[in-house]
Amino acid sequence: MKIVKHIPNTITCLNLLSGCVSILFTCNNHILWASVMIFVAAVFDFLDGFAARLLNAKSPIGGELDSLSDVVSFGVAPSFILAWFLGETGIGWWIHNFNVFPLLAFILAAFAAVRLAKFNLDTRQTTSFIGLPVPAVGLFIASLPFMLFNIGHDSALYNFVVNPYFLLATVAIFSWLMISEVPFFSFKIKNLKFRENILRYFVVIFAIVAVIVLKSVALPFVFLFYILLSVICYK
Repeated sequence: MKIVKHIPNTITCLNLLSGCVSILFTCNNHILWASVMIFVAAVFDFLDGFAARLLNAKSPIGGELDSLSDVVSFGVAPSFILAWFLGETGIGWWIHNFNVFPLLAFILAAFAAVRLAKFNLDTRQTTSFIGLPVPAVGLFIASLPFMLFNIGHDSALYNFVVNPYFLLATVAIFSWLMISEVPFFSFKIKNLKFRENILRYFVVIFAIVAVIVLKSVALPFVFLFYILLSVICYK
């Protein structure tokens, strides 16, 4: 039985390891695989909570470990992806032959850590979120390489996404949203009643239709739809 209680924490560690592998892929210029590993981390992030409830193995250390893993997988790893893109823009702020411009991407990682620290102490966030959840931020950034991989380099959308102003705006806006007091609904479903889960169903339906029509190009728009729907309905 003691081994069973360690299963959720083991899954959480797999979340963290996936984030570390994502960072390694980015450092070796394998951006698409780096994004894949962030999505893998998201699967483990879902499964650890599911396993903890199923096995009745919730623990304070599990909550803390989950937050630490999320910082790596959905804060630091996506920041590496953004830093890679900023480095590819050709803009350079050089200090002793080192370009510090891409380091602006890691502001996102710092705010992700603050967001998770606040979450651990905020008793209001049991059924919904105050501030944008860190996994949503990480998955949005991880979805960008999937979209770029499937559109032409000469397309307006491609040039818009790799524009340094868009990348810096992404860092600034998402950093603010994470620590804001803006409410966001969660995907924790207690029952299948339509009225009580209407926003969740809207996101799921939008995601299915968008993926069918646009395939992987749709992924960033799914996360943006979740953000906009939360802001509009919870303002």
